[in-house]
Amino acid sequence: MQTINEIQDEIIEEFSGLEDWLDRYELIIEMGNSLEPIDEEKKTPQNIIEGCQSRVWITAEMRDGRVHYEAESDAIIVKGIVSLLLRVLNDQTPQAILDSDLYFIKEIGLQDHLSPTRSNGLVSMLRQMRLFAAAFAAQ
Repeated sequence: MQTINEIQDEIIEEFSGLEDWLDRYELIIEMGNSLEPIDEEKKTPQNIIEGCQSRVWITAEMRDGRVHYEAESDAIIVKGIVSLLLRVLNDQTPQAILDSDLYFIKEIGLQDHLSPTRSNGLVSMLRQMRLFAAAFAAQ
């Protein structure tokens, strides 16, 4: 199983060859398109992320001592962003998630190229994912 930093380094490598931001957005959208949809019954108000302009649902459960996330969004770019977060944090231990420094966001230039509302949404998604990890760590 890869560590959070190994996965981040992989993502940075994938984006490093793309100088043009349109190409980077295209890659983010592709990643979002590969995201498995979540079950309709999980699309509840409790699972919606506050602070996102578009609708984003994130759920989490413990599986063998690791946090397993599921997520979906109704906006293509946001779906890509949430798929990146899932790729990095999914199936990691709660402590690894809480201790992680998600440097890939800055390294691939994501925070510099998102609108303020998408940037807020990214922060909100990450905050919720860490809250789930904290809750599982406390059990």
